[in-house]
Amino acid sequence: MLTDVDLPAPGLLWTRWATLSATCAAIGRAGPWTIDGRGADFAEGERNWARFALLDGRRAVLWGHHEHSATTRADPPVDLLTGAPDWLPWDNLSPLAESDRLGFVIWHENGRWSRVRYPGRLADGMTDMLAPLLTAEHTLAALGRLGARAAAEELIAAAIRAEVTADHIAALITGPDTDIASAVTVASRAGLVPGSAAPRIEPGRRPPMRRVRRLSKGEHDRLVWAAMQDSPELPRPAPPASEELDTLISWLRERAPHGDGRCTLLAYADSTSFSSQPGDLPPGDRPGEERYAAFRRLTELVRALRHTESDPRYGRWLFLRMETSATGVRVERRYDSWPPWWHDDGVSGPWRTNLQEEMAARGPAWRPSWVTLLDPETAYRPTS
Repeated sequence: MLTDVDLPAPGLLWTRWATLSATCAAIGRAGPWTIDGRGADFAEGERNWARFALLDGRRAVLWGHHEHSATTRADPPVDLLTGAPDWLPWDNLSPLAESDRLGFVIWHENGRWSRVRYPGRLADGMTDMLAPLLTAEHTLAALGRLGARAAAEELIAAAIRAEVTADHIAALITGPDTDIASAVTVASRAGLVPGSAAPRIEPGRRPPMRRVRRLSKGEHDRLVWAAMQDSPELPRPAPPASEELDTLISWLRERAPHGDGRCTLLAYADSTSFSSQPGDLPPGDRPGEERYAAFRRLTELVRALRHTESDPRYGRWLFLRMETSATGVRVERRYDSWPPWWHDDGVSGPWRTNLQEEMAARGPAWRPSWVTLLDPETAYRPTS
């Protein structure tokens, strides 16, 4: 389903964008507003960007991404190209959408701006990023930071008439380092000077098939985690006794919260991450101990044990449960499944990329059935 968007007419939006681009050139800045042979560009950092292109007639398209674009993280996912017209620049848009780098796509046709309707109250970040273009007052305020308001008003009026000259820019921006010639070049490229024309792109062509996300990242995670919880453990021989195991047992007994040797450890580890959850009798801190010192030491001990108990055929365990007493210990290792004693909050859990690395380090016969769900393609579906 589509919805209308309240934006300035394409010609006015273009004029404001191009005027700001010319002033950026005048003060020797490479951005954030620029004009090239295919349209207008905005770039601020690596994650905030937008493109604006004119086509024949009054058709136009605006697309981009803001670091706070909730549309790229929507759960369930939002297909920003559903119902979009055939003439959009699909060669540019489709790869961005597939890789979650497209935060908004808005097109102008038949006298209106349109986009896909977002569920709930998702914000795509467009209005925050392009605020200086959205009203005449905002544009004048942006130009007014460079010079007198009256000169800014005259420059905008000349740009609307496509009659910008060097004098208009020089009246706004003064100083020995002002590059008026570069500013006029940009204005000419944008069609703001007499005898020039704004660049336009050719209509695109909708691909016969495209790859569309059917699962959000969160949904994909939860699919894998649910399969892990339903998975059985493949039978493996128990790891042999080791010095690392004895060291961890001794450390837990020393940290017994009641001083009687009884302590519980619940841990998850893979090659790059570690986490623990409190059991019935979690390890206690010592008076005066540096904050997180116990956690850091626990991380070292668990990693050392995991490394020692690794096997090139069976792989390495992911979850570990240990319950110590003054005279005994119970150890449970989970290589293939999410144990019932590890709390699932539906939000945090093993990263799929980390699990892929763990599974790749095992022999094929020792990989659980849910390993196929780790394939990134699981989250996508082809659509026409």
